Amino acid sequence: MGAYPKSVLVLVLVSTPLLAQGLPTTADQQMVVNVAQTAAVQSVNFSQGDIESLARARVNFTRGGWDDFMKRMQGFLDAKGAPTFTSSFVPSGNATVLGEESGIVHFRVPGTLVQSNNLGKTTYRGAIEVRAGGNPVRIEHLEQITCGGASTACQ
Repeated sequence: MGAYPKSVLVLVLVSTPLLAQGLPTTADQQMVVNVAQTAAVQSVNFSQGDIESLARARVNFTRGGWDDFMKRMQGFLDAKGAPTFTSSFVPSGNATVLGEESGIVHFRVPGTLVQSNNLGKTTYRGAIEVRAGGNPVRIEHLEQITCGGASTACQ
């Protein structure tokens, strides 16, 4: 075997994405919105008396996010934890990103919210407001908003 000439220099470059600061790219932000929007819509679609229709959404939340969501449901769950009403949310437009902080994307999805129980049914112009992030993506905050009149909160 021959020796390499002294003038040959082997240079190997290694490239890694510069995400060390945790700043999400637009594509990362859109991925969070897509995953979290699907999970959030599923979470607010449940049936009266069906504990599983609500409980199966638990996996999509952080522990604190689920506790917060359940706190908002207080007074609307029976003794076993099943919802005392049926809820259906259908998006009517694209999500609007409201901000991002430390990898958590804050966004709002406009839509139509229908809630019903044994006494009646009400349809609202509404939105769901979500804060989500992480790997895997989990919901840290989910809130249903109803709007009346000229309110722009649901746009």
